[in-house]
Amino acid sequence: MAIFQAKKFRSSSAESTVAARYRNALARHPFALFGLPFIATMVLGSFFLTPATALRYERHDRKVRQMTEDERLGIGKDKRRIDMKEEYYKLAAKDLDNWEQKRVKRLPGEHDGVL
Repeated sequence: MAIFQAKKFRSSSAESTVAARYRNALARHPFALFGLPFIATMVLGSFFLTPATALRYERHDRKVRQMTEDERLGIGKDKRRIDMKEEYYKLAAKDLDNWEQKRVKRLPGEHDGVL
């Protein structure tokens, strides 16, 4: 029965390539040749992406701004101004004692709530 070698066969021309030299060096110094560049990429990427993220939030802040009282009420320049006392007197002038209950029209197929 034949015994196989633990090492794979690599020709002498394959040993002179950059990839082969890197593979051999990586086996001896894994952190220096793989871990350190990976961590450096993550840290530097964070620093380079910070301004891009800041721009995103600054654009959002320009869109969302504090509204004035008139904007909240939906009053434009061409609309009349709402006066609370005037609205109160309009409601007080209405007759709230005489009213009639009206049933809301249901959609077709909707349960009408009648037992």
